[in-house]
Amino acid sequence: MSLDPAVAAVRVAVRRTLADVGDHPVVVACSGGADSLALLAAAVFEARSAPWRVIGVTVDHGLQDGSADQAAQVVAQMARLGADETGSCRVSVVAEGQGPESAAREARYAVLEEIAGRLGSRVVLLGHTRDDQAETALLGLTRGSGGRSVAGMRRAFDVFRRPLLDVSRAQTEAACAAEGIDFWTDPHNEDPRFTRARVRHTVLPMLERELGPGVAETLARTAEQLRPDMEALDRFAEQALATHHAGDGFDVREIETLEPAVRTRMLRLAALRAGSPPAELFAVHVDALERQVFNRDQLPKEIQLPGHVTAVREGHHLRFRPTVVES
Repeated sequence: MSLDPAVAAVRVAVRRTLADVGDHPVVVACSGGADSLALLAAAVFEARSAPWRVIGVTVDHGLQDGSADQAAQVVAQMARLGADETGSCRVSVVAEGQGPESAAREARYAVLEEIAGRLGSRVVLLGHTRDDQAETALLGLTRGSGGRSVAGMRRAFDVFRRPLLDVSRAQTEAACAAEGIDFWTDPHNEDPRFTRARVRHTVLPMLERELGPGVAETLARTAEQLRPDMEALDRFAEQALATHHAGDGFDVREIETLEPAVRTRMLRLAALRAGSPPAELFAVHVDALERQVFNRDQLPKEIQLPGHVTAVREGHHLRFRPTVVES
């Protein structure tokens, strides 16, 4: 009996991603959706001929009624699929200075990284697919957030890896169907109040219908092609930040001659260092900082940034400080 092509695609993606893991345990973040369950099943299968253990973890954000029951169901399902260990953890999502989706993501990644550290794992697998990548790139285009947003999600960062960025959502659902795995559909992913849900269920299907099939794949490929360029510019920006950032900001005379692509990225990094959340810091904020670098009148000018951060031009200096909130 031949192996289902969708199952094979997911397994190959996982095998390639974990080729260098050695005997360290592998943590798989699992929501109970098709993507993460197909990922977990593939990791369990690959572990049969590998020295590492599979640890399935689900994160309860507490944002929906019945979320604790859903987390318990996911834990039981991960155990049935053969994970060596399973667990769930509940996080507190505080959307202070950022949107709830961004806050939930930060809380989730923080607790997954902490769990990996405690377990001696160097890898946490995330179930984002090619469709997620296409949605991210399209959202970046619509927000005018520059090449970084259009470049989409990274394949790997810190302890996290995304094996399925070349696998479609349809393939993960087909893989689950072929293996008899029931999966949960997050109601937030269907709710048109959320921008990503509208992109998924309305915008991308319309583009496929009007422009022809393959739009999602093309967007994801564009993101993949842009990412090396963006990462190179980011490295130059980090070097510039290390050279020119002093105390709480910059002497603008030192950074005026930097290449604009490097200077704007450096200013963004400075805002992030001051406390602005990356998911809420948009091009309009960085453009405002850039204009203050060339404020020839040297007039005090405050710029309110996300995360309760204020940037102010004072003489030849552009400074970052916490926003003073009046009681």
